[in-house]
Amino acid sequence: MKTIFHKAENRGFANHGWLKAAHSFSFANWYDPEKVHFGLLRVLNDDIIGAAQGFGLHPHNDMEIITIPHYGALRHTDNMGNEGVITAGEVQVMSAGSGVMHSEFNASKTEELNLYQIWIFTDKKGHQPRYDQKKFDPEKRIDNWQLLVSPDGRDESLWIHQNAFLSVFDSKETDLTGYKLNDTANGVYFMLTEGEVKIGGQVLKTRDAIGVWEVSEPLEISFQQPSKILAIEIPMR
Repeated sequence: MKTIFHKAENRGFANHGWLKAAHSFSFANWYDPEKVHFGLLRVLNDDIIGAAQGFGLHPHNDMEIITIPHYGALRHTDNMGNEGVITAGEVQVMSAGSGVMHSEFNASKTEELNLYQIWIFTDKKGHQPRYDQKKFDPEKRIDNWQLLVSPDGRDESLWIHQNAFLSVFDSKETDLTGYKLNDTANGVYFMLTEGEVKIGGQVLKTRDAIGVWEVSEPLEISFQQPSKILAIEIPMR
């Protein structure tokens, strides 16, 4: 088993006033040659967006883009005709494919918005662009892995053009669990949203992350306190 540990305070930070962003991997003006990607996971941004602020119309292509709000509401518009609001408990996926234009704004005029924005390299170039969003029952992730995204929409998940799996786990009573890879050739990047856990002998605190690969058996996760964790299982090449 191989691991790489990323402390929360060692992420790239940008304060644009209306946007406070923490970058797990090199992004925009922040570049760290040791943190360009983890396997086919290219971007994991932890964004706080000010009231009524956001990203104007801009392009993407050949990337699977996943957005997970923690609190607040995100208003989405794109040139495929999709328009709507995504709130905490919902997940948004957008396959940029051959090219898409979209904008993302905080839907509130008074409250901040916090979200994860995740970019995963697609399995091939030129897919037809597509968009989807779904609300997930938060009760089903309590002391249980809840699958949000998969390559085939299994277990009522959203799907993307990649052999990747995104799952969440909220521990309340459980102090020990395991994570079994869906594909043993994959690795998994764990981001601790809040709390304290131990994975592979490494203690993680809020917003710390650890990447694990070349795993031959289920990973043991020990919860040191009630915690929320995101698992991004991803091909390593």
